[in-house]
Amino acid sequence: MTGEPHTHDTSRWQGPGLALLSAALFGMSTPLAKLLLGVVDPWMLAALLYLGCGIGIGLYRLARGAASGTAETAMTGRDWLWFSGAIVAGGVVGPVCLLLGLSLTPATTASLLLNLEGVATALLAWFLFRESFDRRIATGMAAIVAGAMVLSWGGSAEAAPLAGPLLIVAACVAWGFDNNLTRKVSLSDPAQIAMWKGLIAGTVNLLLAISQGATLPAPDVVLAAGLVGFAGYGVSIVLFVLALRQLGTARTGAYFSTAPFIGALVAVLALGEPLTAPLAIAGVLMALGVWLHLTESHAHEHGHDIEHSHRHRHDRHHQHEHEAGIDPGEPHSHWHSHKGLRHSHPHFPDAHHTHRH
Repeated sequence: MTGEPHTHDTSRWQGPGLALLSAALFGMSTPLAKLLLGVVDPWMLAALLYLGCGIGIGLYRLARGAASGTAETAMTGRDWLWFSGAIVAGGVVGPVCLLLGLSLTPATTASLLLNLEGVATALLAWFLFRESFDRRIATGMAAIVAGAMVLSWGGSAEAAPLAGPLLIVAACVAWGFDNNLTRKVSLSDPAQIAMWKGLIAGTVNLLLAISQGATLPAPDVVLAAGLVGFAGYGVSIVLFVLALRQLGTARTGAYFSTAPFIGALVAVLALGEPLTAPLAIAGVLMALGVWLHLTESHAHEHGHDIEHSHRHRHDRHHQHEHEAGIDPGEPHSHWHSHKGLRHSHPHFPDAHHTHRH
């Protein structure tokens, strides 16, 4: 589940493929979760989905460790500071703001506003965390978000007290911080990241659900929700973190914003829901945005002045020496330096290319 190690000699399609697969799993979980809403309180369902993610990935980590160990780098030191910020933002502040905002906001307005998560993620990445972008990438992001908004448009945005929409926007900003702070630890074990995100966000949502009077459903429903959470949230988060390594936050977030379209398409194909004009328009807009991102080409002479630890094989960015017993051709992780390396090649704003432009 942790995938191949990061390498700049792999296909340029690997990062987008991971992000789109992450979006597909999350998108497919939406119609499956919809089937459970008839018997589960919505906030309790959110808790079960997140707990399914955390417990499922935790069991996977135990099995993986018992079988063969891992070459991934565990979070240490400052990583936990960044990750704690991500958990507070995405697992505590985001859900609380959303819960309060939904209680004051009509469903159609809330659905449209929730599309701002991708916008918040990109704007924070570009202007606060200084991730590089150009007009092509910004246009692609705009097209994908426009497609998501068309898809969620219910015909009219009902008037609502200002506090409700502002709280939903605040939730989107919190999740934007979550995505950007998770980027800071994306070279660490993605399964460890997904496990803790699921356990903590699930616990917070469970407490919120209980505070609203919700109760646990039947055991078979709990199991079903947990399995959906494991695949649609757990595996999806692992793939999302792997994509963050290779693409940076804004681009990964843009690809992930296609999740509502994928979910709607699954609902059409598997649940027999009608194929509507908004779905077709959203598909065209998102396809345009994805195409603009996939055909990006960014190359210039740049240098590397980084020291870090992560899973890797030796490639043109990794030519350091090792102690005896380490095979440079096999995945391994340790602290290493890239200082002194200067060259030109096509690249994304990934974990090895955080230079200014």
